[in-house]
Amino acid sequence: MASMLSSHSNLSLSSSPPLIPHSRNLSFLSKPSALCFRTRNRRLRSLSVFASSASLEALIFDCDGVILESEHLHRQAYNDAFAHFNVRCSSQPLNWDLEFYDQLQNLIGGGKPKMRWYFKEHGWPSSTIFETPPEDDESRSKLIDTLQDWKTERYKEIIKSGTVQPRPGVLRLMDEAKAAGKKLAVCSAATKSSVILCLENLIGIERFQGLDCFLAGDDVKEKKPDPSIYLTALKRLGVSEKDCLVVEDSVIGLQAATRAGMSCVITYTPSTADQDFKDAIAIYPDLSNVRLNDLELLLQNVVAAS
Repeated sequence: MASMLSSHSNLSLSSSPPLIPHSRNLSFLSKPSALCFRTRNRRLRSLSVFASSASLEALIFDCDGVILESEHLHRQAYNDAFAHFNVRCSSQPLNWDLEFYDQLQNLIGGGKPKMRWYFKEHGWPSSTIFETPPEDDESRSKLIDTLQDWKTERYKEIIKSGTVQPRPGVLRLMDEAKAAGKKLAVCSAATKSSVILCLENLIGIERFQGLDCFLAGDDVKEKKPDPSIYLTALKRLGVSEKDCLVVEDSVIGLQAATRAGMSCVITYTPSTADQDFKDAIAIYPDLSNVRLNDLELLLQNVVAAS
């Protein structure tokens, strides 16, 4: 990982070819019937076999990138925090540019791990928190905690501004799932307070309070791609992993879901579109044309073919 992100100017996610190039015509992905379905066995089976093989009992959404396109908002909040505390690495003001942050946030989950990794690689900074770079673990933790707390408050201000909207199709799909008696959950690696604010402002307090499970990064010891958050959700929801479907936007989230034994669909963003989603059972540009029935059929396909 260190070699991947050792500089702002020469970064690469993977040596494998991109799944969907940036200069792409996405019309072929605009409807579920034209999606690229990925399963171990592509043979279609009868609907009667599907019905007896699996039943979608729970739908789990990531938050950042799935419910809202948030990467640029988080980057803005981090850079505002760095400027506020005059964070300087090698005597230069720290500012994460767009290309670098896209790479970083898709490889390392959680804000504190991002900063800790960055400072280990590029040197611990000076700031108004510590005039000289901190040298012991306690001081370094205090630096990261202070930056993260301020960044979180700044991110909340941005969300409260009323300029942020949920991604297409999310609210309708949530409502379809609840109306059909499915369990609904949100599992995010972000700080709990910031996720709660996002959900209350973007999906509404009533939908948020109606969730059957809500987990944030504070609730588990390990961040995605570790499967802990999804394994915890399975226990709280009281369902089998084969009857769950996760909606993610990045390879980190995809890995977390599949390592928990759960099927995952991807609704990518501009910053994640080139990632290798070979383990996803379907890939969407957004959820605007995706119905609950489409997801139920997808899950039945996968379980019947396994």
